[in-house]
Amino acid sequence: MIFVCIRKPLLNTLLVLSGSFLFSLSASAQDQSAADDSTITYPVEFFDQYEPFSVNDMLDRIPGISVARSGGPSSGGPGSSSGSNRRGLGLGGDSIMINGRRITGKENEGNSQLSRIPANQVQYIEIIRGTSGDLDVRGGNQVINIVLLQAESRNSVAWEFNTDHLHDGELKPGGKVSLTGQRGAFDYLASVESEPRWEYRRGFETSILPDGTLNETIKRDQRTDNQPFIFSANLGYEFGANDIAHFNAQYNDSSAPGTEDRAITDQLASPTTIALEFDDIDHQNEFWEMGGDYEHTFANGSRWKSLFIINNKDDDRLRERFDVIGSDKIKDLYLNSFNGYQEQIIRSSYSFDFDRAQSLEFGFERAQTTLDSTLQLGLNTGATGDPAFGGLTAITSSNATVEEIRYEAFAVHNWQINNRMSLESTLIMENSEIKQSGDVSKKRDFDFVRPKVDYRFDITPALQLRATIEKDVAQLSFNDFTTNINTMDDDQDAVAGNPELRQEQSWRYDLNLEYRFNDSAGVVSGNVFYHDLEDVIAKIDVSPIGGFASANGNIGEGERYGIKLDGSLRMGIINLPEMLITSGVQVEDSNVTDPFLGTDRRLTRHGRGRYNLGLRHDLPSRGISYGFTYNASFQDNSKVYDIDKIESYNSDPFVIAFLETQGWAGLTFRFEATNFQESWRCRERSRYTGGTLFTGTLSELEDSCSHSGEKYAVKVRGTF
Repeated sequence: MIFVCIRKPLLNTLLVLSGSFLFSLSASAQDQSAADDSTITYPVEFFDQYEPFSVNDMLDRIPGISVARSGGPSSGGPGSSSGSNRRGLGLGGDSIMINGRRITGKENEGNSQLSRIPANQVQYIEIIRGTSGDLDVRGGNQVINIVLLQAESRNSVAWEFNTDHLHDGELKPGGKVSLTGQRGAFDYLASVESEPRWEYRRGFETSILPDGTLNETIKRDQRTDNQPFIFSANLGYEFGANDIAHFNAQYNDSSAPGTEDRAITDQLASPTTIALEFDDIDHQNEFWEMGGDYEHTFANGSRWKSLFIINNKDDDRLRERFDVIGSDKIKDLYLNSFNGYQEQIIRSSYSFDFDRAQSLEFGFERAQTTLDSTLQLGLNTGATGDPAFGGLTAITSSNATVEEIRYEAFAVHNWQINNRMSLESTLIMENSEIKQSGDVSKKRDFDFVRPKVDYRFDITPALQLRATIEKDVAQLSFNDFTTNINTMDDDQDAVAGNPELRQEQSWRYDLNLEYRFNDSAGVVSGNVFYHDLEDVIAKIDVSPIGGFASANGNIGEGERYGIKLDGSLRMGIINLPEMLITSGVQVEDSNVTDPFLGTDRRLTRHGRGRYNLGLRHDLPSRGISYGFTYNASFQDNSKVYDIDKIESYNSDPFVIAFLETQGWAGLTFRFEATNFQESWRCRERSRYTGGTLFTGTLSELEDSCSHSGEKYAVKVRGTF
C-alpha cells in the first residue's frame, strides 16, 4: 500500500473513499443470516471441535476478534484519558465483561482474566456491536461478554507449566494455576502465576563526529532478571434475584534487578583505548489492588450500583555505575529514584428506562491519587562522600508529593431509535484539584466538560456503520511534575520536572464501517479518524541562567489523522475453512509546531503507522494447530525532539510462531518461537552543544542498536 500524507482538507475525500472500499466488499459478499440485533453469539458448541484450553483460546478462533479487543486507532495516543494507568475508573476500561458485568479493578480488569478462565466453564461468548443502557462498559467499539455456566455446583482447575530457553543459554521455568467454580449463589476465580521475563539484550553503539570521523564505539550487554509473581481472586455472591456483590483482589511483584556491562572504545586515541563500565541495578516493584461492588435491581427494572477500588504501587530503582580497572571497581554514579503511588476510588450510579427505547444512567465518582517521589544523585567528584548517596558527593536530593482529588459527574442517555439504529449520548463534568509539596509548593484547580456522541446504524444485518464525536481530556503524568530519571540516555542522569503542566485536550472524530460474512467466515472493517489537539505535551526549554535544561510542557495545538483497515477471513475459498488469516494496516500523519526549531513536525513518537499479519490453522481431526503473528511499523519519522538532541526510533518486524497438539489424558502441548529472526531495535541520536537545536552546533551522531535475541518455550496445559 502506498500512503500519501493526509492533509486536513482531504479528510472528507478520505471518508468517502474508505466507505466506497468497504461498500464494494459488502456488495460482492453473501448476505449474512443473523438476528435483527447487532449482537453476535458464539455458543460453546462452536468451539468444541478445537478443544480450547482457556477463554483466550476460544477468542482466538473468532474472526475479527482483534478488532473487537483493540479499541480502535483513536484509543490512546495524545490527548487520551484511556489506558490502565488512568487515574480513577471512568466509563471506559477494557472491552471485556464477565456474565454481563465489568470486573471492578484496573490492573485486575476483565482482559487479565481471559487466560485464567478454563474453556469448560463457558456457556457462550457474545460480541456486542451495539450500545445499550444495560452495559457496564461504555465507549468501546465492541464489547465482549463471557457468559459462564450456571450450576448449583461446579469447579475446574486449569494449570500450565512452561520452560523458556533464551539465546544466552538460560532456562527459565514458569507456570500458572487457576481455580474456577460455583457453590450455589457463590462463584469464585482464584489464580497464581509466575512467568519468566528474563532478558539478555546485546547492543552496539557508534559515535561519529560531524565531519565523519569515528569518535567511539560502545558494546553493551544488559541482563534483566524479571519473573513477576501474580495472585488474583475474584469472588461473587448473589443474595437474591435482585442483589449481587463482588470482591476482587490482586498482588503483583514485578521486581527486576539487572546488570549492564559496557566496553567503550575511544577511536580518537592512538592507539585506541578501551574503558570498561559496569552498572548494578536494583529494581523493586510491588503492586496490590482491592475492589468491590454491590448492585441492586429494583422492581421496575432500574439499577443502582456502587463500587470501590484501592491500590498501591511502590517502584524503587537504584543504579550504581562503576569504572572497571583491572580487578577493581570504582563507583562514579549513585542514582536512586522512588515512586510510591496510592489511589482510592468510589463510584455510584443509577440507571433506569424511560420506555422500551430509551434509558438514562447518571452517577458520580471520586478518585484520590497520591505520588510520593524522591530522587538522590551522587557523583564521584573527589570530595568527601555521603553514605546516604552511596559514598559519593551529593549532587541532587529531590522529594515531592503530588496529590489529585478528582470528581466526575456523568450522565449517559441511550436511545434505540429503531431496530437498526442506536444513539448513545454522554456528558461528563470533571473537577480536579492538584496539590504539590516538597521541592515546589503549588495548588491548581481544573474544570472540564466532556461530551460524546456514539451513533450506530445496522445498514444490513451484516454491515454496520459507527460514528463517534468525543471531547477527551488526557490525564497528567505525576512524574512530569517532579525531577525524574532518563533510563535511555547514559549522559543524562536526571530530568527536570514542570509544575505548570496542563492537560492535553482533544476533539476526536471516528467513522467506522464493518462487514461480517455469513457463517463466521470473516470480518472486514475500515476506520477513519481525526484528532484535533490542544495543549500538546512535549519537551520545552526550562533552562536556568548559564545552562540548558528541558522538561515536558505544553507546546500548543496539533492534529493527528489516518485510516485503519482490518481483515479477518477463513480460507473456505481454497477449501481450508479452518485456516484463519488476519491482517491490518494503519497509516497516519500528525502535525505540531516544534518549540525549539519553530518548524512543523510529527507528534513525539508518532510515525507513519504500522501493519500486521497473522495465520492460524486448526486441524481438529489430527488435534494440531499452528500459526504465526507478524507485527511491524513503517520505518522512520518516529522521533523525539529535546532541547539539545533529536532521537529517531526504528524496529525490525516482530514475529511469534507456535505449534500446538492435543496429547494423552487431555493435555495440550505447545511450542512457541519468539523473535527467532532477532528483531533489532535501533535509535539514531543527534547531539548539539553550545545552545539549543536552533542555536547550537551539531557535535555528535550516535547510532545505537540492540536485540534481546530469540526465545523458545515449551508449554504443557491441562484441566481437571
